[in-house]
Amino acid sequence: MADEEQPAPTQQEEPKIEDANAPINVKVATSAGEEVFFKIKRSTKLSKLQGAYANKVGKDVNSIRFLYDGDRIQEDDTPASLSMEDNGMPIVITPVVPQSHLISIRF
Repeated sequence: MADEEQPAPTQQEEPKIEDANAPINVKVATSAGEEVFFKIKRSTKLSKLQGAYANKVGKDVNSIRFLYDGDRIQEDDTPASLSMEDNGMPIVITPVVPQSHLISIRF
């Protein structure tokens, strides 16, 4: 009876330990399907990314809402605080709709 060949033991890859401050790629997407990519550190406040995006598209940062996983991004949020992954779920932007003021007209 012939001996069956055993596969040579392979060296197992060690899990990558990501640097807490390593840069990640973040995608900002509009509802129209437009996408803009940024590379930022995990500790960078997303308010900085919001300003950069607004500058890039020529809009006032206050006229845009930035959402991640359905929640509005806060001033002090960072990719680390939101557990964002490299090339993960995009930040979605929506325009801010101004609140209309009701005017009562009497005749």
